Amino acid sequence: MGVEIKVEHLTKSFGKQLIWGDVTLTIPAGEICVMLGPSGTGKSVFLKTLIGLLKPDRGSVIIEGTDIASCPERELYEIRKLFGVLFQDGAMFGSMNLYDNIAFPLREHTKKSESEVRDVVMEKLDLVGLLGTEDKLPGEISGGMRKRAGLARALVLDPEIVLFDEPDSGLDPVRTSFLNQLIVDLNAQIDATFLIVTHDINTARTVPDNIGLLYHKHLAMFGPREMLLSSEEPVVRQFLNAQKVGPIGMSEEKDADELAAESDQELPALPPIPMQLEPSNGIPRRSQREPGAWCRDNGVTPPPGSFDDNMSMTTGA
Repeated sequence: MGVEIKVEHLTKSFGKQLIWGDVTLTIPAGEICVMLGPSGTGKSVFLKTLIGLLKPDRGSVIIEGTDIASCPERELYEIRKLFGVLFQDGAMFGSMNLYDNIAFPLREHTKKSESEVRDVVMEKLDLVGLLGTEDKLPGEISGGMRKRAGLARALVLDPEIVLFDEPDSGLDPVRTSFLNQLIVDLNAQIDATFLIVTHDINTARTVPDNIGLLYHKHLAMFGPREMLLSSEEPVVRQFLNAQKVGPIGMSEEKDADELAAESDQELPALPPIPMQLEPSNGIPRRSQREPGAWCRDNGVTPPPGSFDDNMSMTTGA
């Protein structure tokens, strides 16, 4: 089962440039969370801070009672064994075949025999649908296959937390859909805590249990998927529904003249909230909520057409 990540008052800057400040949220154990935000808002920096590759200026990241922002290097090394990371480009070693790439963490961090290593590698290759490709080099396979190979490597140590840094970057919509289904199926099987950084709105609308949005150097909102998809908060509404009207512009924020020009424009209606992706076997994940449960429990009327199996997946651009 996954573990909880508790982030409190986290602040990070490079020199005089503040990336984000006072970020506070709790990523629940075993759930799928997505972190969104316009380009340049520090989403990848956030992932690197969670795993201790970057030290925050202030704040804490508590994992199993340890604050990895301030703990000794020896403790940080042990905590990192809880993590698996899928990097944007897969981060494969180009001179190694897929088998050796995936076996690398096992050979580096465990004392398993080569026969045991082989059993684990083949199991993970099978899990991501790459069985039979173990002898290929990363340059001999497609971008989507490299992503899946990177995911297999992220899983070989049986992590309790898996971080995905823009897993859909460079993938066409069909491959993105297959990868989204794979993520949901994996969460159902291993029950780990998943955090996905992405720009893909359909991924954000259909895959996670929770959504967060970084904007203008702070965390604009974090909470259950239905809460954000029904939100009237301008920046949340604009980003999650891919709308032009709102505070986000080409250079992150619109200036006063642009906002004034939009003041008389009527906002498009919120699009329906889609059904959340279910595991391929049809058995709900442990953390999966009944469609509409959050809206019902909080007295929120969802947009018309929400949770219809036949609804369009197109957002209200």
